[in-house]
Amino acid sequence: MSLKLPVRSENPSGMTSGAIAIFGEVLADVFPDQQVLGGAPFNVARHLRGFGLDPRLISRIGNDVLGDALLDEMVSLDMEVTGIQLDDVFPTGQVQVLLENGRHHFNILPDQAYDQICHDATLKTLEAMQPRLAYFGSLVQRSEKSRLAGTHFVEHCKCPLFLDINLRAPWYDVEIISASLQHADIVKLNDEELAVISRMFDLESLRPEAQALALQQRFEVKQVLVTCGEFGSWLLDEHQQMTRAAPVVNGSVVDTVGAGDAYAAVFMLGQLSRWSIPVTLQRASEYAAAICGVRGAAAPSAAFVKGFTETWELRCA
Repeated sequence: MSLKLPVRSENPSGMTSGAIAIFGEVLADVFPDQQVLGGAPFNVARHLRGFGLDPRLISRIGNDVLGDALLDEMVSLDMEVTGIQLDDVFPTGQVQVLLENGRHHFNILPDQAYDQICHDATLKTLEAMQPRLAYFGSLVQRSEKSRLAGTHFVEHCKCPLFLDINLRAPWYDVEIISASLQHADIVKLNDEELAVISRMFDLESLRPEAQALALQQRFEVKQVLVTCGEFGSWLLDEHQQMTRAAPVVNGSVVDTVGAGDAYAAVFMLGQLSRWSIPVTLQRASEYAAAICGVRGAAAPSAAFVKGFTETWELRCA
């Protein structure tokens, strides 16, 4: 497979904004009846591109059919591909997705291409950018090599760092989570993940809000963002002020795969667009609820996204 770099058009929404650096896994969610390209970093990146921003995804894929499909998808979405590394030994990542009792269960396969991200190539990509915001997660740090690349990534970023915690057993430990929190400016996690991390740091006797505050103070995190599914979401800001958002009800839920990634993308959009926190949380909830109404983690069409951008009168500061 040869990497063909597309000639990208200018920002389709007319926004002027710096690039967003995104470091992490790219993989295929393998459902019983189909394969869907995904991985939280890739999902976030394609949502951001749909909103007219300029995400630069740094990851690694195999020299295989899924890798070809990933590059084709990125080209079709007018996404930058220069941060994608190619591996001739390890395959493009896969996750087996099973539905049991109304909940999705993920079997994340080991020894995938995204476990082999090269730190030199990562820095080369990062140095060619001037990101206004950077995103990283926890799953990609399960391997020593990609963890090293991720450490270089966060240490060389000169912009706010958004940490999207996606706990997938058994691919995390206290060392990975602690190191990630030490670098993060903004941390996003769901209520179940907050409970798990609180147990890691002996905070389980506290209420969730107090757990978030304790983590914020221990690791000097500016913002802690917690999503609670049908119970909405809330944010603890750098002034220790709490903002809550009511859930958005979608009566036609197809699946919840990627809802958190959609939420993260709109939250990042809100940060760059300088929306107020209440507006940001509400819009993130609206978009995540809409994604739950379609199969998989991706927006089904440009028209789907356009409905939100027009309603929001989207302009990036």
